[in-house]
Amino acid sequence: MTKVKYPQKRNYRQRAHSNPLSDHSFDYPVSPDVMDWTKLYPRFKPENEVKFCDIGCGYGGLLVTLSPMFPETYMVGFEIRVKVSDYVNDRFLALRQDNEVYHNAGVIRTNAMKYLPNFFRKGQLEKMFILYPDPHFKKCKHKWRIVSEGLLAEYAYVLKVSGLVYTVSDVKEVHDWMVEHFTNFPLFERYDPPAEDKAAQVLIGSTEEGKKVLRNKGQSWTAIFKRVEDPYVKNCAGT
Repeated sequence: MTKVKYPQKRNYRQRAHSNPLSDHSFDYPVSPDVMDWTKLYPRFKPENEVKFCDIGCGYGGLLVTLSPMFPETYMVGFEIRVKVSDYVNDRFLALRQDNEVYHNAGVIRTNAMKYLPNFFRKGQLEKMFILYPDPHFKKCKHKWRIVSEGLLAEYAYVLKVSGLVYTVSDVKEVHDWMVEHFTNFPLFERYDPPAEDKAAQVLIGSTEEGKKVLRNKGQSWTAIFKRVEDPYVKNCAGT
């Protein structure tokens, strides 16, 4: 039996940060209805839907962890950096050759700040993950942050009611920023997950960035938010 050759990160190195507002070249569907997921998942069927999305998935550590934990759930990582997304794609191709799992996970090189609704229908997603996002410390670059009032409206659109957003940061100021924006947005509320929430248990130790924080004995802050029903729609329905 031929030994599977796994990709090496040293061959896919790239700058840690990328300007999400610059004009990159991306392939994206004009609407979710024309998205061909079979190119990403070899066993995808018409009745299937992608339910988990990892925004800024990095080297794919979270998806590699979640894939066998949720074998019946299709999940995708969005990554803006070319070489990093190439690594994740090659990683899953190798894992699929070596295992009977991992056919439900994949990566797309895209910009979640611009094209999220092109991939997902309203209320399609059950879980979203924003783990160790770029901090963009300078105030003039806060507009680059992956959590903002405008982007929360898009997250609320693609998440189903009761869907969850999992956030982690090793920068307290960024954690506070995300908590403030989510809690002030009317379609999200802070959520305390039950002990049986398997995804919540692996948030820190599964990603490469999280492992680095643990090795350096650093601290990570976690916050989870639930998509709630639009209070305006709810009140109209009750009248």
